Amino acid sequence: MRTTHTVLESTVGPLTVVVTDGAVSGLYMREQRHRPAQETFGFPADDPDERPFAQVGEQLDAYFAGDLTEFDVPLALNGTPFQRRVWAALQKIPYGETVTYGELAREIGSPAASRAVGLANGKNPVSVIVPCHRVVGSNGDLTGYGGGIERKRYLLDFERKLRHGTAPALF
Repeated sequence: MRTTHTVLESTVGPLTVVVTDGAVSGLYMREQRHRPAQETFGFPADDPDERPFAQVGEQLDAYFAGDLTEFDVPLALNGTPFQRRVWAALQKIPYGETVTYGELAREIGSPAASRAVGLANGKNPVSVIVPCHRVVGSNGDLTGYGGGIERKRYLLDFERKLRHGTAPALF
């Protein structure tokens, strides 16, 4: 197993992209709550312009330019079966929309597991690409986000404004 990483600049600050055997296994913001130890990111990439790093960079640039609403980079998500179910459900939330933790729990067939869904959501290893920012509290309030509530608010406002045809402000 070969794991490498690089750091890409983005609208929401530097993002560390981790690739394991050719697939994205991590995308972390600086000061992210559940960010793994740096040594788990492997070696710095020999060539950050090779695939899939270049592909991630291109798609993130397109997303933040408002030209991409769904990512299709290869992913290697490492987690429990329950976490992987939650992360798969996150990828089905439409761009610019939100769901509650309870709705997501029902979506994966575990209606009483909204708290566990929240924990799995918080451990999402590929932020932005797997859109955990699209999950809100039962009353619509913005609740925890590994990258910080300000980034969550920015990402949601960004998507909503683009979906409705208005230009977003910069983060």
